[in-house]
Amino acid sequence: MAAMVASRRMTAVDAQMFWLSAVIPNDQLVLYAFDGSPDASDAAVEELMRRAQACDELRLKVVDDGGWRYPLWSPRDVGAEQFVVHHAGGVDWQGCLDAAAALRRDTLDLRRMTWCAHIFPRVTGVPGCSGTGSVVVLQTGHAFADGSRGTALAGALLGRPTPVPVPAAPRRGFLPLRGLAAGRAHRMLVRDTEAGLVPPPAPGCPLLSINARPLATPVVRTLVLRREQLAKPTVTIGVLVAVAEALAGYLAGRGEDTSTLGAEVTMAGQQDPGSHNNFRNVGIGLHPDVDRARRAELIAAELAAQRRRGEHPAMRASAAASAAIPAPLMRWGVRQFDPDARGATVTGNTVVSSVNRGPADLSFGGLPVLLAAGFSGLSPMMSLTHGVHGLGDTITLSINADPDNVDVDDYLDRLRAALAG
Repeated sequence: MAAMVASRRMTAVDAQMFWLSAVIPNDQLVLYAFDGSPDASDAAVEELMRRAQACDELRLKVVDDGGWRYPLWSPRDVGAEQFVVHHAGGVDWQGCLDAAAALRRDTLDLRRMTWCAHIFPRVTGVPGCSGTGSVVVLQTGHAFADGSRGTALAGALLGRPTPVPVPAAPRRGFLPLRGLAAGRAHRMLVRDTEAGLVPPPAPGCPLLSINARPLATPVVRTLVLRREQLAKPTVTIGVLVAVAEALAGYLAGRGEDTSTLGAEVTMAGQQDPGSHNNFRNVGIGLHPDVDRARRAELIAAELAAQRRRGEHPAMRASAAASAAIPAPLMRWGVRQFDPDARGATVTGNTVVSSVNRGPADLSFGGLPVLLAAGFSGLSPMMSLTHGVHGLGDTITLSINADPDNVDVDDYLDRLRAALAG
C-alpha cells in the first residue's frame, strides 16, 4: 500500500458544497459500461481495490470538527465497504440504469467515504455489447470532485495510467482587502459591460412546467451516439440544438410559451487552484424558433460570451474574496439557505451538463470500456436534466426526469427524432 498522505485544508467553495449537501444531496453518479462480464467478479473487484489503494487522491475522507476552521481532507485506507456488488445474478440495461439512479437516495457521508464503486457484473442489453456486459457506477460526493476531477479519479480506478493531479494549497487572504479588491473589480465590470466590452449577464428564464418541484422517484433514460453525429461545431452545441427542438416541441404541445426557453450549462473555470470544484453554471437561450444552423450559431455565440465574461478580472477577484470568507461565516451562510424557496425565474429551464471522460482506455476485469454516462441531479426548481458524456468516439446523452412533471417517453421520442434529423 502507498504511504499515508498528509491532511490538507478544504477550500471555501468545497466546504460550501459539503455543507449544502446536508440540505440538498448532490452526489454525482457516473456509469461506465464494459464489453463482457468478468469470469471472476471477486478478482475484478480486488483489482479495483488495488488501483484505489495506489492512488492517494482516492484515499481521502472529510474531517469536520465543527470548529472555527474549514474541514480537512484527511487520509484513510481504502475499505471493502467502498465496493458494492449489485444484481450478481444479472439485470438488463434499463434495470441497471434504474438501480443506478436509485443510488442517489443513499447519500454518501463524506466523513466515512468520499466515493463508492457500485459493480453490476452481469448486464444484458448494454449498448454496443453483443453478449452480457458489466457496469461500474462511481458515486462521489460533489465536494470531493467536479466533472473534470471525477474523470481523473475514475481513470485511476479503472486503469488509466495518467496520475490524478494533486490540488494546490488553498488560498485564503484577508477578507476586507479581498473584498475591497472585488468591489473595485466589480465596478470595472459594470463599466466594461455598459461600454459593450464585456457581454452582459444572461437574463433569467420564466418558469415552465419542467421547473415544478420534483415529487416522484426520478427515472433515467440514455441515448448512445457516435461522436461524428454531434460534432458540428462541438458535441455540446450539437446536443443543445437538438434539446431546443425536442423540448420546445414537447412544451408547445402542452400549450406552453417556449419563446424564452433556455438551458443552464456547466462551464469549466478556475475558481481556486486548491479546490476540488472549478466550474460555474451559465444560462443561455436555446432559440427554438430559428433554423438549426442559425440556432447553432446563436448558442455558440452565447457560450463564448459567457466564457469571456467569466474571464473578466472581476470574476477572479470575486472568487478570491469568497476564498477568504472565514469558516464560521460560511457555515452561517449555508444555514440560511432555504431549499423550499422558489424564484420567479431560473438560470435555465433545464440543465445540460457536458463532460469529456477522455479516451476509451479503461478496463474492468480485463474487459474494455464501451461508454460512460452520467445523471445530473434534479433540484427543487428542476424536473428535467441532461448529462452529455463522451468516452472515446462514443457520446451518451442521459435524461434524468421526474415522471410526475415530465412525460419521459414522449420527450425521449422527440429527442431521438431531433438527433436523427
